[in-house]
Amino acid sequence: MPGQKPPADSWGTIRRFLPYLWPDGRTDLKARIIGALLIVLMAKGVVLTMPLAMKEAIDSMTGANDGAREAVTLVAIGFVLAYVGARFLSVGFDNLRNVVFERVGQDATRALAEDVFARLHRLSLRFHLSRRTGEVTKTIERGTKTIDSMLYFLLFNIAPTVIELTAVAIIFYTLFGWELVAATAFTVVLYIFITRWITEWRVKLRAEMNQLDGTALSRAVDSLLNYETVKYFGAEEREQDRYSTATTEYQQAAIKSENSLGLLNVVQSLITNALMAGAMAFAVWEWSKGRLTVGDLTAINMYLMQLFRPLDMLGWVYRSIRQGLVDMAEMFRLIDTEVEVRDVPGAPALVARPPTVVFDNVVFGYEPDRTILHGLSFEVPAGSRTAIVGPSGAGKSTIGRLLFRFYDPQQGRILIAGQDIAQVQQASLRAAIGIVPQDSVLFNDTIGYNIAYGHPHELGGASTADVIAAARDAAILPFIEALPDGFETQVGERGLKLSGGEKQRVAIARTLLKNPPIMLFDEATSALDSRTEQAILATLDRVAQDRTALAIAHRLSTIADADDILVLNEGRLEERGTHAELLRRDGLYAEMWARQQTEDQPQDVAAQ
Repeated sequence: MPGQKPPADSWGTIRRFLPYLWPDGRTDLKARIIGALLIVLMAKGVVLTMPLAMKEAIDSMTGANDGAREAVTLVAIGFVLAYVGARFLSVGFDNLRNVVFERVGQDATRALAEDVFARLHRLSLRFHLSRRTGEVTKTIERGTKTIDSMLYFLLFNIAPTVIELTAVAIIFYTLFGWELVAATAFTVVLYIFITRWITEWRVKLRAEMNQLDGTALSRAVDSLLNYETVKYFGAEEREQDRYSTATTEYQQAAIKSENSLGLLNVVQSLITNALMAGAMAFAVWEWSKGRLTVGDLTAINMYLMQLFRPLDMLGWVYRSIRQGLVDMAEMFRLIDTEVEVRDVPGAPALVARPPTVVFDNVVFGYEPDRTILHGLSFEVPAGSRTAIVGPSGAGKSTIGRLLFRFYDPQQGRILIAGQDIAQVQQASLRAAIGIVPQDSVLFNDTIGYNIAYGHPHELGGASTADVIAAARDAAILPFIEALPDGFETQVGERGLKLSGGEKQRVAIARTLLKNPPIMLFDEATSALDSRTEQAILATLDRVAQDRTALAIAHRLSTIADADDILVLNEGRLEERGTHAELLRRDGLYAEMWARQQTEDQPQDVAAQ
């Protein structure tokens, strides 16, 4: 169920990933699983014959007298060769099994990783603003890496171990008597009980260690992403202390986890070696009575050693499964996170013609006790250029987020071309709107890639001519052509190798290439110098023709020629009109205009 948190100590988490092991419509993968299981059975059959071959070789050698030694030698050599052949077949079957199953494990890992990635992109902006990127990526990494090992453990360790235990019990009962079967069964039960008890304790330590690991990673990522801010405030030592605190706590948790593993290994070794000592002493005692042979002693030793190997693996497998459940449960919680904004069933695609925008009595707040927009209503006619201004905190940027449907309003409707955007497909809605944000974030790739990103990929991507034309319209082409690598220049993480103005112009070019019917400019020229700003404004005026343009602005001079200006104050529409009309009213807009003119005058004098 969506939103349900699967407990890490239940098999519910295992059932969640079984469909990835046995995917519908993939008969090829199912055939590989069945083939791998058959190979496992053949490998176990071969392994179980090895001690018997060695027993017969030793018995034939110890029981032969001097006259029959030559004839017995050939028999012993035959059994030795059979033993060596069984060893080789065991290794061959194990590797053949891995070859057959590898595609299944990798396919399951890929499918799960893709599902988680797609789910994260469907989650709301609220989720991504409340989670640390480092923690999310670490959760996905641990969860997806776990599924391959979980599949391997369940199919090739637990099931074969049960088969081997059963077969060894039958062989022991047939050849050596019920006493050895009883001792082995008691030891195995005790081994499993102790392993489970200590592992449950270790799982809690593992969960704590994972949490502290995620905290340390998130602090490192957050600090490095804000590298410039750290330098501005000389906070390198402070960041080092925060990271050191997190890593120290993780170190202490890791030490506890490793020490507990050492304790578990010692206890397991004590149990298995106690069984070995008792069984070997029993075999020697029976030999002294003439009921067992030297070959029987060797066979018992070899069977127990073969049994200890999967038992040791069983302990490790159980620890890995329990620890893997913790990792996978966290990842499935990401998958189960409620999608706040979703398409209604059967939602049609948006037809943005004519591209009118209407806010109808919209009430919205990011938190229930903090309302941002209070019954906001306005209409933007198709083909017009409308500006939205107001003091900080008035709700200007919130309008853009609602228009893109990153959130749904608590009350009211938002209409485009007369269609409620909550009733249409989100993909078609966002395809109809282009945005140039105030803080333009670029991918860690080339300038050409970032500009071409604006072209719909399903249409074949942007041509080189399209990218060049968009760069020219955004007044960044001369800058790009002057670079040694041109459009192949790497911009760095989040575009940090470019200046603020250069990033802004790349973002403008990207939006121009998208060519949507509705354009949203959220402080689109805030990072540009006056000369470039005028060139960009002229470009924006030109591309806004025959489109609906919304410009969220702080500098009123950039929107003075808008067809309509909406003045927001505390989430309400306080004034509306053209620049001249609003100045004549001598209200909030006139006050903001006068203040900005006063602030700009000293800057003009200084520039002179």
